[in-house]
Amino acid sequence: MSDSFDLIVIGSGPGGYVAAIRASQLGLNTAIVERENLGGICLNWGCIPTKALLKSAEVYERLGHLDEYGLSCTGAAYSFGKVIERSRNVAKKLNTGVGFLMKKNRIQVVEGTARLIKGGAAPGVAVELKAGGTRTLSAPAVILATGARARVIPAAGMVPDGKRIWTYREAMTPRELPKSLIVIGSGAIGMEFASFYRGFGSNVTVIESVERILPVEDAEVSAAAQKAFEKRGIKFRVAARVERVAASDAGVTVELNTAGKPETLKADVALIAVGIEGNVENLGLEALGVKLDRGHVVTDAHGATNVRGLYAIGDVAGAPWLAHKASHEGVHCVEHIAGKAGPLVEAPVPGCTYSDPQIASVGLTEAQAKQKGLAVKVGRFPLSANGKAIAAGETEGFVKTVFDAEHGQLLGAHLIGAGVTEMIQGYALAMTMEATEAELMATIFPHPTLSEAMHESVLDAYGRALHI
Repeated sequence: MSDSFDLIVIGSGPGGYVAAIRASQLGLNTAIVERENLGGICLNWGCIPTKALLKSAEVYERLGHLDEYGLSCTGAAYSFGKVIERSRNVAKKLNTGVGFLMKKNRIQVVEGTARLIKGGAAPGVAVELKAGGTRTLSAPAVILATGARARVIPAAGMVPDGKRIWTYREAMTPRELPKSLIVIGSGAIGMEFASFYRGFGSNVTVIESVERILPVEDAEVSAAAQKAFEKRGIKFRVAARVERVAASDAGVTVELNTAGKPETLKADVALIAVGIEGNVENLGLEALGVKLDRGHVVTDAHGATNVRGLYAIGDVAGAPWLAHKASHEGVHCVEHIAGKAGPLVEAPVPGCTYSDPQIASVGLTEAQAKQKGLAVKVGRFPLSANGKAIAAGETEGFVKTVFDAEHGQLLGAHLIGAGVTEMIQGYALAMTMEATEAELMATIFPHPTLSEAMHESVLDAYGRALHI
């Protein structure tokens, strides 16, 4: 078995395994090194299994509103253990699928922990094999796709203990449903888990250090989201700084300071969701002089680092920390390595939060556009005026669009409500193709669909909305 390849990928998450597949399609003899599970964090402990959990919570919670649809049932119940088991089975199925894709594309999977060493055209890769022993691989190009992990803050006691203090990983496989939960951080991860646990009846409180929840979203969306979550019974502390988290056999205590006022909260469990940090340790980066910035590998637009032949993609290379961004970067990076890359397209990266309600956005918020000195036209359309939403009983939420007033360029789109994570790609496509308000207005949207709200929001920005 040869140890020489055209490309070595370290990490098999959505950036790594997609990069490896594209490399194989381009005729590169490719190896991928994985220390844990094929598919990485996203497939095994993140994106996919959390959506399985959220779907279970959504279905269960909807059972309590059947009378709104002229339906009734008795004896609705859940087995929390089976909910968790289903989520793990979904992850296992997709893990197996990635293994099949590696075989289909003739990619050699090396199971073990990789470390970069000095090499020729690119660093070599020394692998401590899972099965025992070591193996040294070489290639003209190496891609780091090692991802990231939950950020912890030891000084404040924010370190998982496996029982009372969790990160997302522990939150996906609890032995039982906690009666009460404190979520520290109101980004996508924090709000998805808050939504999941509230769906099954946990008493949930979310703490956010800045003035509003979901701080990367448009301010109107953040406000609407907090109102919707509060309606479901989730409590919030905003502009609150966590001073200390302490666990005991009885539960967890969180000391915080809200606008100068100290407060102590108690719960069964605390979930830390205060961001992530790149997996850059123990890779040999320091010895090679790889440039880092705040715990992430510095790259150019093609993923190249400052070390010849070494590239980095996905979470380890910095924000936005999203699986689809990693996959997109992986494809472009490989095409660049193979000399097949086309013109670099700065495609907008959509973001989604799969809570109830869902939140989706792409591009600039209204505030960001104004901070850039742009004159804007803003359109809004409530789902309460959309026929499909009314028929489905899902009228909470709205669509907001932001345009450059001078040129008609779509600058950003911000959605909240049922199904919006499946709609945002329409705006992402429009922005990538540099569509203006004229093309969007001329597009025929099918009726009745939720997507008609997208069209109406565009029309509203120019004073032409038809159904409000």
